[in-house]
Amino acid sequence: MRIPGGADGRRLLAISFVDRVGSGLWGATAVLYFTYVAGLGTAEIGFLLGASGAAGIAGPPLGGLLADRVPLRPLLAAVQAVRALASLSLLTTTDLRLLLAIAAVGSLGDRASSVLTKLYATRVADAERARYQAINRTAANLGWSVGGLAAAGALTAGSATVYRGLLIGDALSFVLAAVLTLRCGEPPSPARLVTTSETARCPEAAGPPAGTSADSPAGTSAGPSADTPAATTEPAAEPASNPWRDRRYLAYTATETALFLDDSVFRVGLPLWAVKATSAPHQLVPLLLVLNSVLVVCFQVPFARFGTTPRAARTTLLPLAAVFLTGGIALAVSAADSPWIASTGLTLAATAFTVAEMLHATASWELSVALAPPTAQGAYLGVHGLGQAVQRSVGPLAVTAAITTGPLGWIAFGAGLAAMCCAQHRLVRDRGDRALSVPSVTVSEH
Repeated sequence: MRIPGGADGRRLLAISFVDRVGSGLWGATAVLYFTYVAGLGTAEIGFLLGASGAAGIAGPPLGGLLADRVPLRPLLAAVQAVRALASLSLLTTTDLRLLLAIAAVGSLGDRASSVLTKLYATRVADAERARYQAINRTAANLGWSVGGLAAAGALTAGSATVYRGLLIGDALSFVLAAVLTLRCGEPPSPARLVTTSETARCPEAAGPPAGTSADSPAGTSAGPSADTPAATTEPAAEPASNPWRDRRYLAYTATETALFLDDSVFRVGLPLWAVKATSAPHQLVPLLLVLNSVLVVCFQVPFARFGTTPRAARTTLLPLAAVFLTGGIALAVSAADSPWIASTGLTLAATAFTVAEMLHATASWELSVALAPPTAQGAYLGVHGLGQAVQRSVGPLAVTAAITTGPLGWIAFGAGLAAMCCAQHRLVRDRGDRALSVPSVTVSEH
């Protein structure tokens, strides 16, 4: 299989795999570590994870802002190093306040690295970013599965030493990711390419100041002559480079927060609903999570064709709406008394929300880049990263509300996401402006 982005594209896949192996190790261990090693109670663990997750919301915009100002490769490596240091620091204390501060730094780095990795992939793969994103998600899912399976095997021992070892493994994965990052090349920055290309096309821009003739003595003004009429053309308006003033992009990010809710469905909604409100066997729950991973690994790359262009990505939002609605209805049906109907409904729901996850990932990657000015990609993608970060904090509340309401709650949940897809479809329509009409700046164009 040809990997977009050449050698650096392949290295980034290895980085994503290693990173997710560590995340799988810690994801399966975190609650047990804080319970049996740090000695925290249930309420304290909930507060620690919730508060540190909220602190991480600042990671995407901060990382994106820095990425537009400093070289991306060392910045990403530094963030990986911070994550490693935060993980190792958890071993040094059992004090809740210190654990909260350390976990907040780790969460900040985790959210920032996600945006920086996406930005690096966008710059390296360029026009093939949709296909590359699909391959990268496949590698990440494989890494998460490997880490989770390794943790499951190790946790059979159930000792504090094992919990500490898994945390150290998580930290080492970040160290290895940082080392691999430093072996990558620095991707071309659209901001620098735009500036260079403008100078190349208009060398006089770097010459004498306006109003000074190149043949005149320094400081002598050369006014318009009869043969050279005064210029009357005004420069074209530049697109907004501040995402916080771009109301269209902010509205797009707000809709993204809702469309990322499939993550909370799998982390909280589906397992809790299956156990509390259905007659399906409890053993089905882990199998549904395995089904999610298998489907993503098998079909994310083929699904990339639905996001090869901004127009294709926008069109994908309509079938995505139908899939979200199907998933909500399937969860409502799973409340039937029959174990067979319940199991079938849960399996259909898991399949539908996995398809939604893949479709949305494909469309989101393309639109989040296409709507951003090339000279401010980092800042814009940082703001876009807020959608997923906020969802991780409020998403559990949304799915819990659907569970509390019952079957009608899930139907309303699916209908609400479908409506949000339609709203985003209208929001990102091509208005004839740069955002969805002009291809991004690439090395080959200059």
